[in-house]
Amino acid sequence: NEIGLPLTVLQVTETTRFLVLEMGADHEGNITYLTGIAPPDVAVVLAVGTAHLGEFGGVEAIARAKSELVTGAAEGGVAVLNADDHRVAAMAPLAAGDVVTFGTVSGAQVAADDVRIDRAGRVSFELRVAGASAPVSLQLVGEHHLSNALACAAVGLQLGLDVATVAERLSAATALSPHRMHVVDRPDGVTVIDDSYNANPDSMRAALKALAVVAGRERRSVAVLGEMLELGEESRERHDEVGRLAVRLNINLTIVVGPGAWPIFDGAQMEGSWGDEVVQVDDLEAAEKLLAGYLEEGDVVLVKASNGTGLWRLADRLVGAGTAA
Repeated sequence: NEIGLPLTVLQVTETTRFLVLEMGADHEGNITYLTGIAPPDVAVVLAVGTAHLGEFGGVEAIARAKSELVTGAAEGGVAVLNADDHRVAAMAPLAAGDVVTFGTVSGAQVAADDVRIDRAGRVSFELRVAGASAPVSLQLVGEHHLSNALACAAVGLQLGLDVATVAERLSAATALSPHRMHVVDRPDGVTVIDDSYNANPDSMRAALKALAVVAGRERRSVAVLGEMLELGEESRERHDEVGRLAVRLNINLTIVVGPGAWPIFDGAQMEGSWGDEVVQVDDLEAAEKLLAGYLEEGDVVLVKASNGTGLWRLADRLVGAGTAA
């Protein structure tokens, strides 16, 4: 934001070679302000999602805000754009310099072929760039990391790395941030997927799909879901959609935590969930008590909500409970 980014920039010294900045926004004009402080040599737009939807008032406004990263690039800068997202791809004419595209659609310059996902939810693919290719096997959980990996590849290639080196380093990368698709196998046989750092409709869908893949048909899947904040007038509809998706993915038990998230419960029921497949509880203490009487060896449990709900505390307790076992 307008405080954190300048503080990061001020840490630059004469020995700094690369500065990686995330430019956040909850209103149009925010990114223009930030690019005025640090015009990017390589401007990467990953996707136009639905985070802060209530603040922006619509997806098209989010797209306009993110396009400020392209128009705010440094002179001679490169725009790296997601060809799989039509709103991002449409930003190409706004770039004053070169454009590099990444994705899985035909025509993407940095592309993925032969995409596979294993039983642990990790993606493998063949990285293809201008006739050259190299195999990549990600250690990160979730198919959505395919797009992230391609974006990283595009940046690395722009900075002088070759395809083989990019593929090797992508394959070695592991999760570094807490509460972001952090997978822990507890000694008691329960697997915890802690993705509780934050949530929006897009990341919620990605996390639920990862849960379904990791659990497969042999293990019970449990989703502990809290409210997605800052969705404005679309909040009820977006939470309802999450509940319906949980049913379609055959999640064995969905625990909806807090009144703000209860439309997830409604959506699941409307989609055909019945019996004890979906329950709603008032707070994380109630959710923890419910899980204590439910979880068994082999279960896979996902914890996901916006950071402001505090559900990450439950994730910490679930991981800690396994450590003490």
